[in-house]
Amino acid sequence: MNSASEDNLVQLKAIAEDQPPFGQLMGVKIIECGPDRVVAEITVMPQLANRNGVMHGGAIMGLADNAGGTAAFLNLSPGQGTTTVESKTNFFRAIQVGSRVRAICEPLHKGRRTMVWQTRILREDGKLAALVTQTQMVLDKDGA
Repeated sequence: MNSASEDNLVQLKAIAEDQPPFGQLMGVKIIECGPDRVVAEITVMPQLANRNGVMHGGAIMGLADNAGGTAAFLNLSPGQGTTTVESKTNFFRAIQVGSRVRAICEPLHKGRRTMVWQTRILREDGKLAALVTQTQMVLDKDGA
């Protein structure tokens, strides 16, 4: 690997590890990142549970949205931002409090104005708990 590629990977890792406040609140840890894949993990805290004692659907969606937003951000040009404009979640299995959850986010489409990301939420046993597809809009911060 050449020095420019190594520098780019270091920069991507630094950006991915600089999570927004909501991601920090959830305890998101980025364990792998690049322009075509972001992998994040959290431990399900009791504060993320619903009345049934398992991970709240909103927390699952929040984890996926954080991963998708991070992935989109890694693909932006200087002066651009991103925001979620659509998100759809399918829930398949409950996730127990105290367990480790992995989010694997990969692109379905990376365009100039929108990006579509799919995030698989995996339980500790490797089984699919949820599948989230979201659309990120690319914003120009300078208003152009």
